[in-house]
Order: sequence, then structure tokens, then C-alpha cells
Amino acid sequence: MAHVQHLGNQPQRTCIGCRQKGSRSELLRLVNDGSGSSAVVVDERRRMTGRGAWLHPSEKCLALAIKRRAFGRALKGAAETADVERRIALGATAADTLVAAATTVQPESGSEN
Repeated sequence: MAHVQHLGNQPQRTCIGCRQKGSRSELLRLVNDGSGSSAVVVDERRRMTGRGAWLHPSEKCLALAIKRRAFGRALKGAAETADVERRIALGATAADTLVAAATTVQPESGSEN
């Protein structure tokens, strides 16, 4: 019998890169640009019209999606992923900055004596 993960009432989506299910809150929603181009954009608010695709915000899942040509299948001919690549790179940089800031030890006020 397969193990089924229960996450309450959170909607589940499938990542187009790794094909694993995850909650909506942990995946990025991607949509076509809407201007007739083949550009894919990140729907930060998850409210844009049109068909959406979901992707974990990791470079590994992005690479898998590109390799599998998943963007074109999920979003009807979409191919330009520069916005998605930029967003994932910024997310990784922001996470690294947060970790570095959290690991910096600052003396407490008055403890220098």
C-alpha cells in the first residue's frame, strides 16, 4: 500500500519539474505572458488569468522542467523562461542572505564588559 501524505485541506499541485505533489503555498505558479509571446512569467499573487503550471522554487526542479520541455506542454508553446530563472535565482540569493544574517553573532547590549 502506498504512503499517502495528508496535509489537511491544503490544495495539492504537481511540480512540472520533479513531478512531486506539494501544497500550493510551497510551489510557484507560472503562466504565459498573455501578450501573445512565448514568455513564461511567475504569478506571484497566484491570481493571473489563464492556465497555470506549478514549479518548486529550486534550481533542480527548474533544470528538470527545461530538460523535459515541460513548459511548452503545460503552457501551450511557452518556451522563454528568463523570468522564472531570475525569480528562482533571486529566491536562492535571498535565502543565502537570510542564513548568513541569522548565523552572525552579535553581542547583547551591556554584555561587552
